[in-house]
Formats: sequence, structure tokens, C-alpha cells
Amino acid sequence: MRFLLTLAAALLVTSAQAADKVVLVAGGGPGADGADAMKAKLVLPFAVDFDSDGNIYFVEMAGGERLRKIDTKGILTTLAGSGKKGHAGDYLTPDKVEFNGMHNLMYLSSAYYVEGKKMTIDLILVADTFNHRIRLFTPGTTAVVVPYAGTGKKGFAGDGGKHGEAEFDQPICIAKSPDAKYFYIADVGNQRIRRIVDQSENNEEKGIVSTFAGTGKAGIPKDGELAKEQPLVDPRAVAADKLGNVYILERSGHALRVVDKAGKIRTVVGTGKAGKGGDGGPALQATMNGPKFISIDPTDDSVLIADTENHQIRRYVPKTGTIELVAGTGKKGSAGIDGVPKKLEMNRPHGVSVHPKTGDIYIADSENHRIVKIVQGK
Repeated sequence: MRFLLTLAAALLVTSAQAADKVVLVAGGGPGADGADAMKAKLVLPFAVDFDSDGNIYFVEMAGGERLRKIDTKGILTTLAGSGKKGHAGDYLTPDKVEFNGMHNLMYLSSAYYVEGKKMTIDLILVADTFNHRIRLFTPGTTAVVVPYAGTGKKGFAGDGGKHGEAEFDQPICIAKSPDAKYFYIADVGNQRIRRIVDQSENNEEKGIVSTFAGTGKAGIPKDGELAKEQPLVDPRAVAADKLGNVYILERSGHALRVVDKAGKIRTVVGTGKAGKGGDGGPALQATMNGPKFISIDPTDDSVLIADTENHQIRRYVPKTGTIELVAGTGKKGSAGIDGVPKKLEMNRPHGVSVHPKTGDIYIADSENHRIVKIVQGK
């Protein structure tokens, strides 16, 4: 009898583990706009985000240079971008817009003050990295791309002034605080995290740019010191949790750092050396290899990491200080669709995001030119 109970328990555990499944979302064929996304052609998808209706948005990097959408029926369309690398098209029809190396995007549905009046606007901000600015796309019948932050001139200037007058050097990632007060920008070429007071804040500080972390010099920050007074190696991505922490991912630093509510920085993942290993143990003893993107899982404020050169997705758990493997064998390849996440092969994934309603994890499997998701077990 005891044997039968043990066998039944083992079968239940196996069933629960097998419930997590990798599913193709987009990028399985040669199709163009109007095609089923799973049969369409993607070019280097780099980041994924969602709106409240369940539509999916993503940007394509070099060779793609487009902002694209997958609707709730699974149909793919291009929202903006001619496909040509450049810097033209502001205020023109979206199909004439030229981008240069978009790395990241953020969908917003927020209250904004325009001439003192409060109104709700849907927006998509894109990190147009090699054009040294953040640009803004307004969906709908009057769709248009306009400048948001940065003059387009490579440099460092503008702290204390308005976002449109600031200078950036390869703004590579943009994130919003959950309290909707701030935008954070990974200004990688300036080795800083910059912060913008959101336009929805109806005060004289709205739109003001400041440095949140980094001094502009390359180096490893000292734990427990003020982030604004410490160097950064190369801040590749930024994300904020609902507890007031701001996480900073460094690619060649092979580390994840956090800035707490007091503005003090410390390293939470990585030894600083490139490597692969440490899953299931202390995060500070683990190694990563060229990680490129992070996002916050809103269910528990854990941090999902695209460990790009290891071809894996990993999770930092702040409550325990440990790191876990989410997906990826560590082998570059394309096998594993419709299988379990840890047997999935990827090719330099650059993006990972959690769907706010379903909890599914979406992965921009960049050099496989596809988007996949992990459907969570129940």
C-alpha cells in the first residue's frame, strides 16, 4: 500500500512538472504582415511587452528596425518602421519612420497632464539606441512617431533639465516604476542609469532628467555606498519592483546589482567573471555570461534574467538570495518547442517578460528569430 501511495505521489509531481510547456508565439515561417504570427518571419526580436487587452508588442533590432504587434487572434502587423536603418520620419506616417538598433520598448496606458488637463493616453516608448534617443509611438487612427527623450546627439548633458533637451549615449533600456512616478533609462554609453519624472506627475518636476546611478566612469561599485557616487561597468538593463528597488544588469560585468529605497547599491548576482553555473544555490556564487535583459515577475518580485551568451533564462529570488534556472539547456540551438522549458535550446535570447494576466513567460529568442512562451503549469 505504501508503495502505491509513493508511486501515486511521484506521478502527481511528474505531471505537475510536465505542465510547464514551451510554445511558439511567432517566427515559424516566411509570412509577412497579415499572416498568422506563428507562420511569419521575424528579424532579431529583442524585447516583448503587452497591453491590457492581450495584444503583444515587440521590436526588431538590426535588419528588422520595426515596431510590430501580434493581436489577440495571433495576426502579425507592423506598427512603425520602414525596415531601413536611419533616423528619419518623426511626425510622418509610421511606415516612413527609420530606426537604428531598437533594443527595448514599454507599453503605457497612463494619465497625463496636457496644458493642465488630465487625460489618459496609450503610448509605446522605444529605446532607439543607436539614434541616442527614446522615441514615442501613439497607436490608433492618428498613429505617429515623435521624439521623447534625447536630442539625437551622442553625449552626456541635460541633467536638471527637460527630457527632450538631454543628451544620451546609446540609451538601451527603459523601464517604469510601478508607482508610475519615474522612467529609468540604462544610458549604457555614459555608464549611468538616468531617471525622468513621468509626465503624469502634475508638478514642476515633470519631465526632468537626473542621474540615478553611476558616475560616468567604468568600474565595480562598492556595496552599501550611494549609487550616484559609484561607478558602473556597463548598465545594460534596468527594472524596478513594487518594493522600491531598482535592479541594474551589467553585460560585461556579468552581474546583477540593486539600488534600494535609500539609494544604496549592492551586487546580488554574479562573481563578476563570465561563466555558467550555480543554479539552486547562492546567487553571489553563481556565474553568468553576457546577460542582457531583466524584468520583474510581479507575483513575487523575483528578477528574470536573459543570460544571453549562456542561451538561458534564469531567476533571482531576493527572499532567499538564490538563483534558479527557468529555461534553456545552455546549448545554442533551436530544439525544444512543445517541450519542457529546461530542455529548450535558444540562440542568444535578449528579452524576457511576464504576461501581467496569465503569468506566462515570453522570451525573445533573438537569433532564432522567434518569440516563445512558457505556459505555466496549474
